[in-house]
Amino acid sequence: MNITRENIDELNAVVKVDIAKEDYSDKVEKILSDYRKSANIPGFRKGHVPMSLVKKQYGKAVLVDEVNKLLQDAIGKYLVEEKLDVLGNPLPKPQDDLDWDSDAFSFEFELGLAPEFDVKLKSKKAITHYNIIADDKMINNQVDHIRKQYGKLISQEEVSKESEITGKFSNEAEGIENVATFTLDRLKGKSNPKMVIGTKVGDVVTFKTKGLFNDDHDLMTFLKVSHDDVHGLDVEVTFEVSEINKRELADLDQELFDKLFGKGIVTTVTELKEKIKADSEKQFTQQGDQKLLNDVTEYLVENTKFDLPATFLQKWMQTAGEEPMTEEQAKEEYEKSEKSMRYQLIEGKLIQEHNLQVQFEDLKAYAMEMIKGQMAQFGQMNPTEKELEDIAARILSNQDEVKRLSEQLMSQKLLDLYKREANLKTKEITYDDFVKEFYS
Repeated sequence: MNITRENIDELNAVVKVDIAKEDYSDKVEKILSDYRKSANIPGFRKGHVPMSLVKKQYGKAVLVDEVNKLLQDAIGKYLVEEKLDVLGNPLPKPQDDLDWDSDAFSFEFELGLAPEFDVKLKSKKAITHYNIIADDKMINNQVDHIRKQYGKLISQEEVSKESEITGKFSNEAEGIENVATFTLDRLKGKSNPKMVIGTKVGDVVTFKTKGLFNDDHDLMTFLKVSHDDVHGLDVEVTFEVSEINKRELADLDQELFDKLFGKGIVTTVTELKEKIKADSEKQFTQQGDQKLLNDVTEYLVENTKFDLPATFLQKWMQTAGEEPMTEEQAKEEYEKSEKSMRYQLIEGKLIQEHNLQVQFEDLKAYAMEMIKGQMAQFGQMNPTEKELEDIAARILSNQDEVKRLSEQLMSQKLLDLYKREANLKTKEITYDDFVKEFYS
């Protein structure tokens, strides 16, 4: 067997594989001999079928199969030995005139080669890393929410500004019929709350859905309308009052603190607010880090310049999936996924250059820390090392979970690298301002 390569350019090459009779003949003969021993052909005893008949019936199929196995094995070894970094898989060139009655064969494969490039983490313009904080307004709102959540409901005769009302929204034509509970501060403007204040159980009020709630997404919750239908919904709905309550706020006392955090962990309102602030900002850290990860990724893709073997990749995409694609479909798919391909190459380069490997011990420690955090959410604050190890062992026995956690851990390693090496500036921002700036 002889393998040669012709480089078309820096990103494309053609590999030629020449296979001689001696490369496959012994294997083919052995397989045909085994067939002869077990073949059931009418008119011949088992094991006494003439070899000429076996070759006539099975010879070409066995030859084709063995040559294809040789090809796949040879190409795989060649790519490893030559240390060729290829994109996609080698594509066989069509050979309509291939003569399987010949003794020697030649095959050609197109290769798409990975580009050479450098990755520069230090941008000229600093990338912002947002430090999201819980301000006094947010903390006080959270305290109010806790007091409402753990407070007592007191039945009322009629609706007041402070009421929590339950009733049924209806519109037969739109298929709306849903029971909902809400406070009047969810209603938008001044006229909507006024229409309800003073009503009693059994009274019916007619609302317009447009501008009914401060947040249009409340229509999804309270009227059970789909996300696609909720935007721009402008119809009338009736609301029949079925229950009126006023919520008496819970006292900020030791009984409430113990119920929230465990006995004696929080003992004063000041400590409560400090705990809310610390817990909130711990969660916000993840959102700030995710924003940083997204921004650095965007910077790297936009500023790391290299070409890709686009024509080869589009041709490869036509046959790589479960369903074959047309040339036009493959071109469209390539355009959608080009940015992702570029980042995968950049990420691979960073992982290699900075030796960011995920070792099993790292993965185990990461899984145990994740489990510990999840258990804490359910009040299990001090699990034993053995408990954590046993749960981690069960999780890591599932290959899908191993893949998912490995990807999460690698993202964390890349994030740590960006924090060390990238040109960053820190900006403090409240959670409300962060949401308004990036998610409104």
